[in-house]
Amino acid sequence: MPGGRLTQQERQQIALGLSDGDAYAEIARRLDRPTSTVTREVMRNGGPTAYRADLAHRATERRAHRRRPAAPRSGESPAPVQGRDPEAVRDYEELFTTLLMQQGLPKMMSRVLTCLFISDAGSLTATELVQRLQVSPASVSKAIAFLESQGLIARERDERRRERYVVGDDVWYQSMIASGHANAKLAETARQGVSVLGSDTPAGVRLESIARFMDYVGESIIRAAEQARQVLHTKGEMP
Repeated sequence: MPGGRLTQQERQQIALGLSDGDAYAEIARRLDRPTSTVTREVMRNGGPTAYRADLAHRATERRAHRRRPAAPRSGESPAPVQGRDPEAVRDYEELFTTLLMQQGLPKMMSRVLTCLFISDAGSLTATELVQRLQVSPASVSKAIAFLESQGLIARERDERRRERYVVGDDVWYQSMIASGHANAKLAETARQGVSVLGSDTPAGVRLESIARFMDYVGESIIRAAEQARQVLHTKGEMP
């Protein structure tokens, strides 16, 4: 299997495959590349409907240029951790970001969340996020507000009174609980429509069906999250 970065010819083959409606796995087989390589390439360059080989190639060249070693601008720039391959870390960061995007999370929110996940401290300041991601403070602020609303991150103050954004060990628990409550809210709103449109009308019957489904899903999510948290938190305490 060939290694290294995708060539311009390979990107053109990806574009042709997308235009033909081929799956990522099929395109990857023709290129003798991992499916994750093709998926990551497409998602970070506009997605399947907007991907263009020439633009993707130029964007990759720009990213490679930005990665060239440069003098640090401040003492806050993180030093490479001994034993870690910086290039492998960057590739993994892009892979994780792509996965979050495929799950429906917007690109900037995915980048911020991934950055927090792979930070050993599990927390960063807004300034650190701006420096690491090379984006504007406004972009980070918007992403933080969204992630916080989804229960994926929290805020706290460090010893220097700086506000830090944190992903805790129970981040997925909090996210699942938030999802369960959101489903409950949807069920409640659907039932309000039943009373407005009439329970014996086709629209009312449809909304009641939605409400019952979301009730079940929301309760199941919360129950499963509670059970998983209890099992995982007590597993280490068992004799």
